[in-house]
Amino acid sequence: MRYSIIVPVYNRPQEVAELLQSLTKQTFRDFDVHIVEDGSDVACREVCDHFANRVDLHYYVKENGGPGAARNYGAERATGDYLIVLDSDVVLPPGYLAAIERELEETPCDAFGGPDRAHPDFSPIQKAISYAMTSFFTTGGIRGGSSARRGKRGALDRFYPRSFNMGVSRALWQRLGGFRQMRFGEDIDFSYRICEAGASCRLFPEAWVWHKRRTDFGKFFRQVKNSGTARINLHLLHPGTMKLVHLLPALFTVGCLALTILFCFGLVLFLFATDHMSQAFGFALCELTVLFPLLYALLIFVDSSVRNRSLWVGLLSVPASFIQLLSYGSGFLSAVWHRLILREQGEGFDDNQKLYK
Repeated sequence: MRYSIIVPVYNRPQEVAELLQSLTKQTFRDFDVHIVEDGSDVACREVCDHFANRVDLHYYVKENGGPGAARNYGAERATGDYLIVLDSDVVLPPGYLAAIERELEETPCDAFGGPDRAHPDFSPIQKAISYAMTSFFTTGGIRGGSSARRGKRGALDRFYPRSFNMGVSRALWQRLGGFRQMRFGEDIDFSYRICEAGASCRLFPEAWVWHKRRTDFGKFFRQVKNSGTARINLHLLHPGTMKLVHLLPALFTVGCLALTILFCFGLVLFLFATDHMSQAFGFALCELTVLFPLLYALLIFVDSSVRNRSLWVGLLSVPASFIQLLSYGSGFLSAVWHRLILREQGEGFDDNQKLYK
C-alpha cells in the first residue's frame, strides 16, 4: 500500500461522508483509509458502511482520548509507505493524491504538507473564517496556506505541516513515536520534532484541500484561543521556535485594549468636562482611537471582498479577522501570565516540562 489516510473523528458523520465521497474520486488509487471514532456520541459507522465497497476503508472505535491519540491508534494499524493525516472537516480535490505522488517521485522526502482553501459552496461565515486564517493581513503566514504562496517548490524554509493536511513516512512516524498526548498544539509539536530529528520536510503547493473549519464565530474564537495558549507550551518544549509573527496577535490585543481605554477616557472628557478645551481634546481623542480599527476593518473588507468576490463575505471577514487576532492574542497572553510569570504547571506537563497526558 502506497498511502494510508488516517482521520480522527468526533461527532462529525456528515463531514466524514463528504470526505469519503471525495476520496472515491481520487485519480490515484493505491491507498486505504482509516477512520478512528474517538468516543463520539454521534457515530459515523453507517456512513463508513455506505462507502465500504467504494474505498479500502477501515473503521475503528475507541474511547475518547483526543485527536493525537486517535491518529496514533490509526497509524498503528496502517500499512502504507506514507501515512497521511487529515482532519474530518476537509474535502479533497480529485488530483490530491496524484499531486503528492508527483512530488515524491520528483524529490522524495520524509514528511510533507499542503495548504488549504475555501470551497465555493462553503457558507459565507466559513469563507470569512477561511480568509481570517489565511490572509496576510491577519498573520495567516503562521499557517501552511500562506506558506504555499510564499514558499518555493522544494524549499524547506522551515515549513511545518499541520494536521489538517500532513504526510509522514511510516518509518519516520515509528521513529518519532507519533503524536504526543497534548490537548492543544500536538500537530505543531510533531512538526517541530520532525525538523529536530533532521528529517526532510517539504511543502507540496498542489496538494491542497478544501477546509471547512468552524461554522460559527463562537467555536472559531475557542479554537484559535486554544492555539494561542498552546504557543507558550510549545515554546517551553521547543526553545527558539517563538517567532515575531507569533507575537503580533498579542501586540494587536494589547493595542486594542489600550485604544479602548483611551476612547473611554476621551468620551468621559467630552461628556463631563466643564471647559471647551477639554471637551475638544476628548472628542479628538475619541476620533483618533477609532481611526485605526476603522482603517484596518476597511482594509479587511476590501481585500476579502475582492478575493471572495462577495461584499457579504467581505463584511463577515471583518469580525472574523478581529476574532482571529484577539482570540489568539488573549490565549497567548493568558498563557504568558500563568506559565511564564506565575510559573504554574500547565496541563500535560510534569516538572521537567515533558508531556505526559
